[in-house]
Amino acid sequence: MSGLRALRALPGLAFDEPMARHTSWRVGGPADVYFRPESMSDLRQFLQTIDRDVSLHWVGLGSNLLVRDGGIRGAVINTQRVFSRLEHESPYRVHAGAGVACTQLARRVSAWGLGPAAFFAGIPGTVGGALTMNAGAFGGETWDHVKHVTTIDRAGDLIVRQPGDFDIAYRNVRGPNDEWFAEACFGFAAAAPDDAEHMRDLLARRKASQPLGQPSCGSVFRNPDGDHAARLIEAAGLKGQRHGGAVVSPKHANFIINAGA
Repeated sequence: MSGLRALRALPGLAFDEPMARHTSWRVGGPADVYFRPESMSDLRQFLQTIDRDVSLHWVGLGSNLLVRDGGIRGAVINTQRVFSRLEHESPYRVHAGAGVACTQLARRVSAWGLGPAAFFAGIPGTVGGALTMNAGAFGGETWDHVKHVTTIDRAGDLIVRQPGDFDIAYRNVRGPNDEWFAEACFGFAAAAPDDAEHMRDLLARRKASQPLGQPSCGSVFRNPDGDHAARLIEAAGLKGQRHGGAVVSPKHANFIINAGA
């Protein structure tokens, strides 16, 4: 990656950056390269300079990542500054960048009188991550509201794609190789009169039932058909169990807390 060494003055570029600083689990060794671009021009310069055989890893809040102590080989690109657009473009459509927090999307959509979007408040990540895994909460799923997306390729070119370009399933999305989500256009309807109250209720339920404020990545395991991972873990007698600094949360069995952070 000798070409990148010439870009040391590029804002937001770091080498051997500890990923523990950028994950909600607060663990993870160094990434060879860590880049938090402030503009599309900086991002394009980076993508056009880096060797094509260097792996690219895109992250937002780092809320669904477990990074090994050995770190990440390749380059990590943070989307929060460069893909931060959040706009109410037409009566029922909202554009949200990959770096926008899902909780922020939920609140703004509610403020614009649209819905249903309260479930986004239960997703502890960004729009990019939600698109990548079809994240969901409280019975809602991300791709149920996607009208189209914009991806970015290794050349820094933006490509508009339709939902039909992807294989979408429960917590799994597959699409074109070497393209990553940059933005999504979501479609909503006029909010029901009680939508705002519904979101407050969901947030209160989340606060009451989940160990918020502790180092975790949210729910760890996918729910099997017809059941809940948390119930199975608790039934196995593992709730509250500890191995080293990892603790199965006494509050919610599908959360693993980093008690050593």
